[in-house]
Amino acid sequence: MQIKTENGIIGISNEVIAAVAGLAASSCFGVKGMTTTSVKDGLVHLLKREAMTTGVKVFESENGVAIRLNIAVDHGLNIPAVCRSIISEVRYNVQRLTGLNVTGVDIYVDSIKA
Repeated sequence: MQIKTENGIIGISNEVIAAVAGLAASSCFGVKGMTTTSVKDGLVHLLKREAMTTGVKVFESENGVAIRLNIAVDHGLNIPAVCRSIISEVRYNVQRLTGLNVTGVDIYVDSIKA
């Protein structure tokens, strides 16, 4: 993604945006971590802290970026409340740290962990 300023052009890679979003989401209450689905066996795998960008997809548009997160949450929590908290936190952190407009944050809860 490129941002044009009066001093030049600033380039921010999708990996950086994904890292910011992944760290913001994983710091929210109730989030066990990011997940990915194995193509080979179709199972959902919880990712380690070092692989936060794997469960995050960034989509660029003219108006900004849209972010898709695949997460695992703790058992016994109100999932819509956790998701609202994640959306707010991810939107705030990405906009604050990159200056990009976040047009949408989609969350897919792939697993509930005890």
